[in-house]
Amino acid sequence: MTSVDTALPETSKVVRAGIERGFHTGLQLYISCGSEVIADCGFGESSPGVEMTPQAIMMWLSAGKPLTAVAILQLVEEGLLDLDGQIVDWIPEFATGGKEKIRLHHLLTHTAGFRNIETGWPHLPWDETIVRICESPLEDDWQIGETAGYHTSSSWYILGELIQRVDPHGRDCSTYFRDEICMPLGMTNSSNGMSPESWWTNRVRITGMSQLEKGRIVLLPWHDKQHCIAASPGAGARGPCRELGRFYECLLAGGEVNGRQVLNDESVELLTTRHREGLYDQTLFHKVDFGLGVIIDSNRYGADTVPYGFGPYCSERTFGHGGSQSSIGFADPDAKLVVCYVANCRIGEPRHQQRNREIISAIYRDLGLANV
Repeated sequence: MTSVDTALPETSKVVRAGIERGFHTGLQLYISCGSEVIADCGFGESSPGVEMTPQAIMMWLSAGKPLTAVAILQLVEEGLLDLDGQIVDWIPEFATGGKEKIRLHHLLTHTAGFRNIETGWPHLPWDETIVRICESPLEDDWQIGETAGYHTSSSWYILGELIQRVDPHGRDCSTYFRDEICMPLGMTNSSNGMSPESWWTNRVRITGMSQLEKGRIVLLPWHDKQHCIAASPGAGARGPCRELGRFYECLLAGGEVNGRQVLNDESVELLTTRHREGLYDQTLFHKVDFGLGVIIDSNRYGADTVPYGFGPYCSERTFGHGGSQSSIGFADPDAKLVVCYVANCRIGEPRHQQRNREIISAIYRDLGLANV
């Protein structure tokens, strides 16, 4: 692999300019195209005086949501879940306040209608979080399956609970993710809910996430033990960027890696097909198309305005997911391209969307893929 400055001169310049502008103090980047790894590197510092390396364990936030979606589709393949099934078929206590008719595919397309529930993560025990969500009512004037609004975490806890209730081995969702997705893919440093022992062993590699507040970069507590060991199926995944990249490389290969079929071809196609199209998202304040737990390229609604997009040059089949004001992972099947990056600072939505477009646009231009 050549130097990132040689292989990606504009991208390197944009990332380093972000450091100078105070957008982040460090950023981790992974890119592959076809069978070639183009970049697997870090820029800047993971913490003051500590170099950002490819081995650093980064918090992916919502960029990890597709792992949960794949776990659900694995259980659909096994006949343990049904995308058209109602949630109350598996979680009877969910039948409260008008939520009775919500189906599994509504959770994966963000059309379920119970967005703004305080989950209590990471302080509230898992079972208490599930009770809190189940007891909450449907939002006012919400048409299930027709009204669209991105669910940050509430519906993803219900997806995690579904995994736990139907898994024949009785595993919690953290263990399921490890056994059925991370280990088969060689994502040995990735998790959603670390064991206390893993946290202790890896604590010096776990990179903190900061937030820009009134012009100052303030470190959040999300790298401490409590946050690292508490699972959050919609926002708690973390690991090196290269391992999130491996996840997308597997999906581009039809769900198979090292002779093991993590997801079959039909399920990969189902995951990445537009299931929600042309709907205005009441959380993202923009039209955004979704597959099953993944965002599908939505440049048709405004490449310069769509949030958490995949840049102006991506193909219409591009799929992936961003993490709150900090990260993204995606695959462009037409270009055979995988891109993942995590910045260590949340800088507000407008600045991050600018940063995201600048970085991804530079990647496509550096690789000669712009306007292909």
